[in-house]
Amino acid sequence: MIDFKPVFLVVGIFLATLAILMCIPAAVDKFAGHHDWQVFLASAAVTFLTGLMLIFGNRTSVRKVSMRQAFLLTTATWISAAAFGALPFAFSEMHMSYTDAVFESMSGLTTTGATVIVGLDNAPPGILLWRALLHGLGGIGIVVMAVAVLPMLRIGGMQIFRMESSDKSDKVLPKTAQMASAILIVYLVLIVLTVFALWGAGMSLFDSICHGIAAVSTGGFSTKDASIGHYDNALFDGILVVSMISGALPLTWYVRVAQRGKKALWLDSQVVTFFQVLLVCIGVMAAWLWVVKGMTPPHAFRMAAFNVTSIITDTGFVNTDYGLWGDFAVASFIFYTFIGGCTGSTAGSIKIFRWQILFRAVSRQLSWMFQPHRVMDLRYNGQSYTDDVVSSVISFVAIYLISFALMTLVVSLLGVDFLTSASAVSAALAASGPGLGPIVGPAGTYQPLPDSVTWVLTFAMLFGRLELFTILVLFTPQFWRD
Repeated sequence: MIDFKPVFLVVGIFLATLAILMCIPAAVDKFAGHHDWQVFLASAAVTFLTGLMLIFGNRTSVRKVSMRQAFLLTTATWISAAAFGALPFAFSEMHMSYTDAVFESMSGLTTTGATVIVGLDNAPPGILLWRALLHGLGGIGIVVMAVAVLPMLRIGGMQIFRMESSDKSDKVLPKTAQMASAILIVYLVLIVLTVFALWGAGMSLFDSICHGIAAVSTGGFSTKDASIGHYDNALFDGILVVSMISGALPLTWYVRVAQRGKKALWLDSQVVTFFQVLLVCIGVMAAWLWVVKGMTPPHAFRMAAFNVTSIITDTGFVNTDYGLWGDFAVASFIFYTFIGGCTGSTAGSIKIFRWQILFRAVSRQLSWMFQPHRVMDLRYNGQSYTDDVVSSVISFVAIYLISFALMTLVVSLLGVDFLTSASAVSAALAASGPGLGPIVGPAGTYQPLPDSVTWVLTFAMLFGRLELFTILVLFTPQFWRD
C-alpha cells in the first residue's frame, strides 16, 4: 500500500507557498486602487488553509521518497497548484469560467503561454503580475523536476543525467541542496538582468518585470494583446531573444561555467547542438523572408530571429503574425515546436539531447547494416551510456508523436479545423504558446474554443510538461499493486 502522507505533506507545503505568492499581486492591486486585491487575499486564504490542513493532517518525517510516491507527488503538485492558482482568475473582474481559469493557470505553471484572456491591455495589474508569477514558479519547478526527479524515475532517457551526481569528480556542486540553491540563484539573476535591460531600454518597470519573468521561464505571457509586437521596438526584441535563449540553456551549465571558466562553455554537447540548430533555422527563415517575401535583410533577420527563437525555445512571444508568411513558414513553425531547448532548462518539447540520442541510434543502426560485427561505444558528453537510455528515448519520442496524433484527432472530432487542432495540440504538448490559424494563431487566443477542447488542451499541457510517462504510469494496474 502506498503511503500517501509524504505526498499530501509536500502538496500542502507547495499550496502554502502558492498562497504567499498570491499576496504580491494583492498588494499591487491595492496600491493601484483596484478592488481585485480582495479576490487575491480571499484566494490566498483558501489556498493557505487548505495547505495547512494537508501539512498538519499528514505530519511525518520524510527520509526517503519511493518511486511510486515520486510519480504521485509530481502529478498531484502540478494539478493542485493549477486548480488553486485558477481561483484569482475565476473570481476577478475578468469574469472567467473555471474551465478557462484552470486553462490559464495551467498555461502559466507549465510555462506554455497560451491564453484565453482578451483585453490584456486593460486587465488589472494584479492579474497580469499573477500570470508572470505562475511562469516564474513553474519555470524553476520544471528545472528542479528535470534535475532531481526525472533522472531517478528514468523517464525519457533522463537517467543519463544521474551520472553527474554519482561521479564525485564531476559533481556540479557537492550536495543536492547546494545545487538547488545555485540553480535558483542563476534563475533569479537571469530574470533580474532581463528586467533591468528592458527597463533601461525604455519599457515600463511593471511590463519589464512581467516580460522578464516570462522570457527567462520561456513562458510567453505578455501584458499586451499583441504581445511584443505592441511595442514594435527592435531593442526590446534583441533583449528578449537573448533572454529566451538564456532560459533554454541548462541552468547547471551556468554553474559549471562559473566554476570552471571559459573552458566549460562548450563542454555540454546539447548546448553546442542547440546553438547550431537555432542558427540554421533562423538563417533559413530569414533567407525565405528576404528572397520570397521581399523584406529587407535587416528586417527579415529581426523577424526570423525573434519568432524562430520564441518557438524553438517554446516561449511563445510574438512580434508579428507569422501565420501570414506563407505555407513554408507555417510548416516550419509546426516543426520547430517539436525541437525544444536543452535538458535542465525551462524549455519544453522533446528537447535537444533526445534528438541527439535518437540520431546517434539511427547512425549506429545504419553502420551495423554494413559492419554487423562492429562494436560502437555509446557516449554522451564524454561518458558512456547503455542501450536502456536509447530505448527510453525512443519510447518517449514515439509516445510523444502518438499522443500528438491522438489528441489532434480528438480535438478535430470536437469540431475544430485541422490546422487549429494540430497546431494547438503541438503547442500545448511542447508548451510553446500560440498555434497557427485565425483562432489560436499569433493574432488570436484560445478563448473561442469550446470547453471540451479547452480541457483536452489543459491535459495536453500537463501531460507534455511532466514528460508523458509521469502521468501514463498512474493508469497502469502494476503501479497500484503492492
